Amino acid sequence: MGSSVITSLSLSFKQVPPTAVPAFLDCVLSSTGVSPSTLFESLIKELPFRVENTINGDKKFTSDDCNHIASLVAGLCHLLKSFGFGIEDNHNALQLFVWRVFVPLMKMVRAYDLDMLNKIVQSFFDVVMETSALLVLEVSLVPFLLRSVGVSMGRLQHEESDFIRWGELLLVDSLNTNNMDGNYIASLSESFPIPLSCHLLNLILNAAFQSRRAAPKVENFAVGMLWDLCNTTERLLSQSVEHRSCAVSFLLPAIFKAFSSQSSLKISLQGNVYILSRNGFKKRIWECCKKLFSVGSIERRDAYSVLSLCLSSGSWTDGTEIYVSEKDPVEFDFRSEQVFWEEIKKGLVFDESLVRKQSLHILKSVLSISEVSKTSSEKKPEGNSVHRPLTKKEMWAEKEAKSLGVGELYGSVESALTSQQQQWQAFVLLYEMLDEYGTHLVEAVWSNQIDLLIKSSSRYDGSLKSECNNSHKGHTETPDDETEIFNWLEVLWNRGFRHDNPLVRCTVMESFMGIEWRRYKTCTQSMSQTFVLGPFIEALNDSVHHKDFGLKGIYTSRTIEGAAQYVCAYTSCLNTRNRIGFLINLTSLAKKQSFGRAGFMALAQCIVSTAYVVGGYGNKEIEHLENRSSGTPLEPSSEHLSQDEMSHILDVLKFVAESSRQHFNHKYRTRVCQKVLETAASVVNPCNVPLGTLLQFVSAIPREFTDHNGSLRKTMLEWLHGCNRSTSNSLCTDGTRLLASLYEYLKEFVSDHVEGFDDEDLEAWESQTKRWARVLFLTINAEEHLADILMFVQNSGVNLFQEKNHLERAPAKFLIFILSMLSELQNMQDGVSEFSSLVKSKSCIGSVEETDKQIVGSASIINEKFAAVLLSILKQLISFADSSCSIFWYHTTVENGVLSGSIVGKLGGPSQRRLSVPTTTAVLEAVTSVKIIGLISSFCGQVTSGVNELKLALAFFWKFVQHTLSSQNCTSEAEAEVCLAAFEALAAILNAFVPLCSARAFNLLENDNTLLDMVDGEYWLQASVPAFLHNINHLLTAGLLVRSRRAVLLSWKWLCVESLLSVMHVLDVRRIPGDRTSFFSDDTVKSIFYDIIESLENAGEGSALPMLKSVRLALGILASGKSSLDGFTGVDTQQTMWQLVKSCWILHISCKKRRVAPIAALLSSVLHSSLFSNKDMHVAEDGDGPLKWFVEKVLEEGQKSPRTIRLAALHLTGLWLMYPRTIKYYIKELKLLTLYGSVAFDEDFEAELSDNNDARTEVSLLAKNPDPELTEVFINTELYARVSVAGLFQKLADLANVAEPACQTQDFQDAVVAGKLFLLELLDAAVHDKDLAKELYKKYSAIHRRKIRAWQMICIMSRFVSNDIVGQVMDSVHICLYRNNLPAVRQYLETFAINIYLKFPPLVKEQLVPILQNYDTKAQLLVHRVLFRLFPPVESTASQTISLEELSFENLKSYLDKNPDCSRLRSSMEGYLDAYDPTTSATPAGVFVNRVEESEFECVPTCLMDNVISFLNDVREDLRASMAKDIVTIKNEGFKIEEETNRRLITSTSDEERLPEPSSLDFQKKITLFKHEKQDASSTTSVLQNGETYKRLFEMEKEDELVSQLLRSRSMEVERLKSGRQSLILVASLVDRIPNLAGLARTCEIFKASGLVVADASIIHDKQFQLISVTAEKWVPMVEVPVNSLKLFLEKKKREGFSILGLEQTANSVSLDKYQFPKKTVLVLGREKEGIPVDIIHILDACVEIPQLGVVRSLNVHVSGAIALWEYTRQQRIQ
Repeated sequence: MGSSVITSLSLSFKQVPPTAVPAFLDCVLSSTGVSPSTLFESLIKELPFRVENTINGDKKFTSDDCNHIASLVAGLCHLLKSFGFGIEDNHNALQLFVWRVFVPLMKMVRAYDLDMLNKIVQSFFDVVMETSALLVLEVSLVPFLLRSVGVSMGRLQHEESDFIRWGELLLVDSLNTNNMDGNYIASLSESFPIPLSCHLLNLILNAAFQSRRAAPKVENFAVGMLWDLCNTTERLLSQSVEHRSCAVSFLLPAIFKAFSSQSSLKISLQGNVYILSRNGFKKRIWECCKKLFSVGSIERRDAYSVLSLCLSSGSWTDGTEIYVSEKDPVEFDFRSEQVFWEEIKKGLVFDESLVRKQSLHILKSVLSISEVSKTSSEKKPEGNSVHRPLTKKEMWAEKEAKSLGVGELYGSVESALTSQQQQWQAFVLLYEMLDEYGTHLVEAVWSNQIDLLIKSSSRYDGSLKSECNNSHKGHTETPDDETEIFNWLEVLWNRGFRHDNPLVRCTVMESFMGIEWRRYKTCTQSMSQTFVLGPFIEALNDSVHHKDFGLKGIYTSRTIEGAAQYVCAYTSCLNTRNRIGFLINLTSLAKKQSFGRAGFMALAQCIVSTAYVVGGYGNKEIEHLENRSSGTPLEPSSEHLSQDEMSHILDVLKFVAESSRQHFNHKYRTRVCQKVLETAASVVNPCNVPLGTLLQFVSAIPREFTDHNGSLRKTMLEWLHGCNRSTSNSLCTDGTRLLASLYEYLKEFVSDHVEGFDDEDLEAWESQTKRWARVLFLTINAEEHLADILMFVQNSGVNLFQEKNHLERAPAKFLIFILSMLSELQNMQDGVSEFSSLVKSKSCIGSVEETDKQIVGSASIINEKFAAVLLSILKQLISFADSSCSIFWYHTTVENGVLSGSIVGKLGGPSQRRLSVPTTTAVLEAVTSVKIIGLISSFCGQVTSGVNELKLALAFFWKFVQHTLSSQNCTSEAEAEVCLAAFEALAAILNAFVPLCSARAFNLLENDNTLLDMVDGEYWLQASVPAFLHNINHLLTAGLLVRSRRAVLLSWKWLCVESLLSVMHVLDVRRIPGDRTSFFSDDTVKSIFYDIIESLENAGEGSALPMLKSVRLALGILASGKSSLDGFTGVDTQQTMWQLVKSCWILHISCKKRRVAPIAALLSSVLHSSLFSNKDMHVAEDGDGPLKWFVEKVLEEGQKSPRTIRLAALHLTGLWLMYPRTIKYYIKELKLLTLYGSVAFDEDFEAELSDNNDARTEVSLLAKNPDPELTEVFINTELYARVSVAGLFQKLADLANVAEPACQTQDFQDAVVAGKLFLLELLDAAVHDKDLAKELYKKYSAIHRRKIRAWQMICIMSRFVSNDIVGQVMDSVHICLYRNNLPAVRQYLETFAINIYLKFPPLVKEQLVPILQNYDTKAQLLVHRVLFRLFPPVESTASQTISLEELSFENLKSYLDKNPDCSRLRSSMEGYLDAYDPTTSATPAGVFVNRVEESEFECVPTCLMDNVISFLNDVREDLRASMAKDIVTIKNEGFKIEEETNRRLITSTSDEERLPEPSSLDFQKKITLFKHEKQDASSTTSVLQNGETYKRLFEMEKEDELVSQLLRSRSMEVERLKSGRQSLILVASLVDRIPNLAGLARTCEIFKASGLVVADASIIHDKQFQLISVTAEKWVPMVEVPVNSLKLFLEKKKREGFSILGLEQTANSVSLDKYQFPKKTVLVLGREKEGIPVDIIHILDACVEIPQLGVVRSLNVHVSGAIALWEYTRQQRIQ
């Protein structure tokens, strides 16, 4: 045919649809006479698209192009089917079609859509099947496709094992290349997209197996292709995500479909015969899946997809094949593979929901569970057991489960699941609940079904006395295993513990803890350690399970106690070796994971529970764990612990104890350390672990817990002495062995000689020896235990300090050892002193025990023995120190003062001396020896009276001071560094001198003529201080020291100054009366004071505390003979104080950390008692005084720092109590403290007080608080600021109420004035303050809290009300009484008023009686308590003489007495009324202390009104139920009447027997008299028998007419408004919360709904409702329909033509944006938590839900209703 004709024909295909192309071509062929082959070849040649023109471009076919191509392909395919020539020619034409049309089109797949692709492929394969041309594809398309897949995997050559050879594919062999260029061939050689290749291979394989019976060659081709695709699939699974996706989506389905007809096939390959079987292929695929499982989450997901295909490809049993009856030669079953079940478990608890669903599908396939939502066909076993009744929640959940299609809840707790299939169905049901169904359904049935599973599956063990020594065996689960379900229960708990909804997590945890694990040993034993150490411990770290943790200072919870029981039971089921391994793994979690506070405590409790079992105490109840002697010991496993294992456990326990410090709270740390110590005592023998490990562990336990009177001391001693181990031969065996180890450890430590050392080495040695000393004094319990240690100290001291040896062998470590021993002895002495004071207090009340006296006595003996030994070596030590200190005086080892390059490079921090190693060693020896002499002197001066030795020490001190202060000026940095070390040693001497001055050695000091000698006419202290200040200031300003070292020198300077002032203070206190002169003068103190003030602003944080202490000491010394600083000669006191307070404030705010000690020191130094009494310090002519300014700054900062304001309140209230006249200057500050509140609990505060001795000392030096008991209780609470103020005015009130005029001092007058001023200020604020005067405020809001705080304080101030201010006070009170206030506020207001009325009875008649006559009064207690106190009960008179009013009153009283509901209400209130005491309630104890344990909100008790509300809420449901019965009955009758209007009631014809019909809707129907009734009434005798009466009746009738007209006009207006409303009724009868109802009313009015249905219409009078609804209830129609009548109401509305919709999430809910609302709609809202009940859901026409994208699965009901209303409105507006 001509080219023009072919072109025209080709273009005509654009106009012909593909379905009409065959008929079109037939017409062309018949009309032209052209053969089909000729036409086919012509169309191929004139193909309108060329590969080189389109394949490499980004062209996208239009719809016309796609239709054109589809028609053209359909035409070519039709011509192929119509060929009349031989089969070989047909095959050649098919190849031509493949390479010229099909392959190019497939390569252009991205240029058209999927429908186009499917049409082309379908047309092509229709031709192939009809022409039987599959073998053509074997040599052309199949190799091409296999090659494209191989190239995508990076393989360019086929394997030897492949059946089809595609590596040598040559296009020239199958193409006529005369008209084709090389580029076209190259473009066809490129690989296909792999998804398309796999898709085509899928189709070809399916076609081959469909046709394989037709011809043997096709059979071979089909089997060979299956062989290659199996190999290709296996290779694809090890490639990328895209390759695996293609294998899963295309190849695997085709392969398994091929195997569906025959389980095994034979194939001949290269002369060998192979068997290709289905099970063999599955086994190979399983190996690939196992590799994928270990790679990642994406690979795991693909592996599950592969397994799903494998399991769904055929039956588990062979022999079901259609064509072949023989079985598969390969025996393979997934269920026999252990890894298979393990991976399914992992998948069920995987984070990705898709993986979990795939795993569940696989499990259900394996177990042959189709759908658990289908009701089981098996009948439940019938038995005689009595089933427990289901709760309302469970019954409702069961109904909803059935309505949702979840299925039958399998049995009840009493009935077992009889078959394994039922057990698995219950398992799957619970699992699907967690992922698919509502939270409330899980809450209702979870515990029930879990108990059912356990009881049905586990063996019940009644007795647990026999120990289970079986270890965990490997899991070889099969569905036939008896115990298989045990191993899967942990899957449910794992998913439940990690559920997104916290309510579900709590439900699952409560269920888990509610199981008696000791009774179900089989189930307990089946749990894996992986589950216990993983999901279970992680769940314990979830805070939602510990809501009761920390309440009232109790740091445990029900979850923690349950976890301890479970772990104890679990450990008991392990054998000895596994118990130890479990304990080690459990303790190791403390280092591997991070825990919250409650989770950390739970871990500690689990560790100790496990340790009890390992130690042989696992068979006792967990609540008696502390009393370990009460348990029946099992065989202990701790004896099998190796030394390394014990060391590892102690190391982890040390970490646990140290980690508890980050939680700060003292009680919390005590409990954690208790658990740690109990664990160590249970499983670790202290003698069997390295001593260094033991020392580090003991040091991790806070010292206060193990000191005398420490809570853990007894446990620690028993452990170290071996008293808690039954394997010990005697009580002292372990203690003796430990002492021997300590002694050897000491000898080895001291004998280790070192050449040179620095500060870091000393710190390490000191830490090491302090740990040693602490354990030593815990271990010794008899005097003979000290013999070896004391002998060693004495001999070593004498030998080491001999003059001929000490230079050869530096005794550095011995010095550090003595230093640590002295530190430990001093700590022990302080602890014993505190303990002895406690013993004395006990002896006063007769409760002291003999052991307490022995402890104090033995400690004194130890101190005396050590003091004697230390004094014996003091002489040699002084000689050694004298020679060592020569470096300070003569610089003997400093060569030319030049530093080497390595020294110059040091930064010079506190522990980095810029000196050479030899010089550093010499300096440190000198400093350490001086420190030790000072410590020995101070310690021995308190313990014993070694006169001669102490004289030597004092002489050495004097010599050292003289030499240090008179040393020559430094000329180099090295000399300056040595001088710095000398001042460091001087600080140690002065610090040791302080206790000497205050101890009994003071007499020695006075009698020492050397010390009292005059120096140039001045005493030594008077002469030394100026010299010290001059020398150290000169060294600071000389510029020789680097900046960091100058900071170190400053620290030593202020420590020296503090010690000097402390010495002066002690000497001043102990000043000798008479003619003896002091050791110093005021000028000396002033010089120090001025130096401090000048340096305060630039001081560092480390120097803050000693400088502030120095300020306080200087002020105290200066004020010892005077009351103020007015004695400063030539100095302006005001100016000095302003400089002091401002400098101190700058120093305070420059400190980044707010430590307790510096804050307390700041307050006690600046607000010194000697300054506070001075009026000029508070007020000045031009404004505030310096102290007033400082107090304002402190309280301003205290708003952000809780500890600052609490310490300030503590100190200020003490000062105000000392000087009441100053209170009038601080009324504003008192008000601030009263209203202050912060919910922050400063846990670090308690930690600092317990750990830091400086903090305890500084807090104790603050002014004495008015009420120490209140301070102890509230010091670390947000209440303390106002508690301290309350205590202050309580004491002032006591002072002001002194009756005797002779005792009424100036303080009395000041107290009265202060109290009145503050009371009037608070009342004025209550009336006029913007916040305190508000009437509308939310409960628990900031305003609510401030009101309570103000009225609490006003109640306490009631004692200051007197005749001169009572009128002003009561005016303010009455204003507040008539305001709206919440009950918690009102009770304090009325308490204050009660006290005033009781104090001034005449005011009752004037003010209280009018309140009683006002029916709108809101008094709760006021009238009742005042009348009850002032008036006796009225005696009842004879019934003959009482009036009608009194009789009515008595009848009402009788009714109230006999009515049961009123009786219940009265009985619940009388206890509160009888216990109420207005006097006690107006004291700090009554307001705070008595209620602190039972109230969490501002110490407010439950007030009377709250009790009434609580009572009404308790009986609300019962009252509603009883009332609703009557209402439902009446309304049902009304509905029936409307339905049966033609039915008439049969009544009696007698007028006497006729009864009025009950109203269907109204109880209070208006009664209208009929005509004959009016006549009867007029004929009777009446009091209305005169014209005046008729006149009044006439006027009343006229008024009635006017009222009727008004009502009619109002009704018309209402109807007009209703006519513009939408036909939507919102039903909210199920909603209870008033804020939601008010918001819904507001929303309904905004969108003009027809009405809002509520359960109780009286809510519109509620204040909270009115506050939120903003008058919406006045405009929107409100309909009252109780819950019990809701079903009838909805049915009625349905009959009226309304569509009943529910806003609820159900299985069949329609998305809100896709639902078309009918015009007449009733929308039902569910309850806030449970939603719409099942019985209401069945009435609904449809359920709609709001699409949700986030994690939280619910919206607030008000918000949901508003969204639905807007969607309805939007749709109606569009229409």
